Parts: sequence; structure tokens; C-alpha cells
Amino acid sequence: MKTKLKGKFFASLVLFSLIGQVAWVVENMYLNVFMYKMFNASAGDISLMVGASAVAATITTVFIGALSDKIGKRKLFICGGYILWGISILCFMLVRTDIIDAVFPMAVSSASVGVALVIILDCVMTFFGSSANDAAFNAWLTDSTDSTNRGSAEGINSMMPLVAILVVFGGFMAFDLDKSSSWTYIFLIIGAVVLVIGVLGLFIINEPKLEKNTDGYFKTVFYGFKPSTIRKNKSLYLHLAIFIAFNISIQIFMPYLILYYEVSLKMTNYVFVMAPAIILASVVTFFWGKAYDKKGFNFSSWISIGWLALGYIILFISKSTPLVFVGSLLMMCGYLSGMAVFGAKIRDLTPIGQSGMFQGVRIFSQVLVPGVIGPFIGKTVLSNAETILNNDGTRSFVPNESIFLAALIVAVVVSFMLLLFMEPKTKRVEKVIDKEN
Repeated sequence: MKTKLKGKFFASLVLFSLIGQVAWVVENMYLNVFMYKMFNASAGDISLMVGASAVAATITTVFIGALSDKIGKRKLFICGGYILWGISILCFMLVRTDIIDAVFPMAVSSASVGVALVIILDCVMTFFGSSANDAAFNAWLTDSTDSTNRGSAEGINSMMPLVAILVVFGGFMAFDLDKSSSWTYIFLIIGAVVLVIGVLGLFIINEPKLEKNTDGYFKTVFYGFKPSTIRKNKSLYLHLAIFIAFNISIQIFMPYLILYYEVSLKMTNYVFVMAPAIILASVVTFFWGKAYDKKGFNFSSWISIGWLALGYIILFISKSTPLVFVGSLLMMCGYLSGMAVFGAKIRDLTPIGQSGMFQGVRIFSQVLVPGVIGPFIGKTVLSNAETILNNDGTRSFVPNESIFLAALIVAVVVSFMLLLFMEPKTKRVEKVIDKEN
């Protein structure tokens, strides 16, 4: 029977998922813009930052996820993590050339120091963000749902990155991103909001009923990576392998997407072009979670990959604004609906009561491997990209459409993996029961 989730659960899900994704959007899509505009970062610098952040996120999620299982608490890590996450974002206000010159007067280049500081502080921010969101919040979401309603919950959770992009795009319209003062206000606003949400969570999040894990801590930490665990959960790890390839495809182009719109296509009004695409893709993702509940993984995953591939093709072959809009819409629909169905499937296959110790495995497939391999492929594809001369005499690279071709090739690999590991059809549930959350 299908378990019905209550309003308080959805309020917590929407608030923490949305604000968490707003913070991740700033990191994943705009921190590289910040580094590019303020410190003339290269494609190699951006690749290094994404890779270092991916490593930090994975290590954090492995250890903190296991710790939350060991203690038997999720709320503590979610709320405390969001508060510290907000504080770490506020620290970016201090990464300015005037402060760098004052603190490091002997530095040969304030730009190189700035790039290094951004990468280091990004890893610190990722530690707190991954503790709160990747480890604790995702474990809480798994604990608070079951196989009858995860598609619906994951549909909401997976549409939040697009809603967050819309929020950030809209908010950033008020700022001139070429000015250092604009970034100071941005980090102030985002950091303060994340901090406040962490405090609010103390009052609205319901702690799921968990039993403390009696195993040794380090046994819990490495449980998800043991060969015996993999043998017991073959289907879970097969789907994680496909998820790795899916996320590699996304990470090839995502770190360079905003720069591609603004620098390569010279779309100064890309916010107005992308906003309708984001709204439509968010709606599609919301309903696609329900499609997973009704139709299952095979149907919903194939359609998602089809949308993604078609979006890549259009973005590769055309630079006209209408077709860029259509390609971006299809790409976003495929990306977010794919995240929804893979996320729901992985939660379905996660052993009950062990969601914390499996968050490290999930983040390994969602962040670490894709976050290292994807941007490296993107950097390699852009190694011979055109460069432009900046006002200060330095040169910056210009992202081109080749990143979408590389992403398409990996998406084709994902399709073959889905075909190879296709599972037999299962009947979906229809009856409904209530569940307090």
C-alpha cells in the first residue's frame, strides 16, 4: 500500500532541499564565475576546484553519514551543518583583492593567491554542506520515506536544483558580477539565509525513529565499500555504476555552462532566456517522480536519457537563441528527471536502517568520480579553445559547444548500460495509507 506523507514532512523537504540547492548552485555554477571574473581563473583552475570539492564532499559524506548512523540522529547534523555551512559562505566576503594585497603583500600575484584561497575555502564550505545535506539530509529523506512514495518525494527533491537556479538567476540580476562589491553582497545574503534555515530546522524537522548502530565506527564507515556488501546488494551497485556515468556526462559541461552562455554566446540576457526553461523543467521533474512510482525505473530512466541526449544535440549544433532555449530545456528536463529516477531507485535499493552508511557510496557515484572525471574531460575538450584579452592584459578561455558533444558521447554509454542491466518489470502500488511525518 502507498504511504501518504504529511504536510510537515513536505515543508521540511522543500525548505532544506531548496536552500541547500541554492547554496550548491552558487558553488557549482557561480563560484567558478566568481573566480573567473575576479581572479582570471583558467579551465585548469576550475577543474581543480571542482575535483577538490568532489573529494572533500565524498570523504565528508562517508564519515559523517556513518557517524549519524552510529549516533542514531539526523536532525543534529542537518541543523548544525546548515548553520556552519552558512558561516563558511559568509567567509567568502573576505576573499577580495584589497584584503589579499593587505594580508599577502609579498605575493607575486594577488590573482593566484585569490584562486588558491577560493579553492581552499570551497573545500571548507563543502565539508559543512556535505555534512548537512549530502550525508544527514539525504539519509533523513531515505528514513522518512519508503518504496511506495520515494518517487514523489524524490521528484520534489530533484526539481529543487532547477528552482534554485531560477532563484539564483533572478537574484543575481540585481548585481554586476564584474564588481567585487556585488560578490560581497551575494555571499552575505546566501550565507545568512542558509544559517537562518539551519536554526529554523530545530523547530520543524521531525527526527526519524532510528536505532543506534552497535557496530564499531570504522566498520560502519567502510561498510558500503566492502566486497561482501557489494555481493549482497548487486542491484544497488549496478545502478550506482550507471549513475556514475550519468553524472560524468553532466559534469563535463555544467562547470562551464554559465560561462558558455555569457562569454561564448554573448547572451547578456541569458537569465530571461533560461528562466522559462527552468520553470518548465521543474514542473516536468515534479511529475516525473510520480511517473517513476507508477511506471517504474526502466520507463522513466529511458525517457530521461532521451531528453538529455536530444538537448545536447541541439546545443551542439545551434547557437540561435530560440534553439538554445529548446536545447537547454530538454537538457534540464533530462538532467533533473534523471536525478529523480536514479535517486528514487537508489533509495529503494538501500538496506533499511543503513541509509547513513550508504550515503558515502551514493556521493562517491554522484560527486567524487563524476566531479573528477567530468571536469577533466571538459578541460581536455577545451584545451585548444579560443582565448580573449582582458582589460588587465591577461587572457581568458572561451568555452565552446564541444563540451556538449563530449557529454552526448557519455550519455550514449549510459544508454548502453541501461540496456545491459535492464531489470524485469515490477507491479507498482496503488492503495494509499497515511503516515505521520
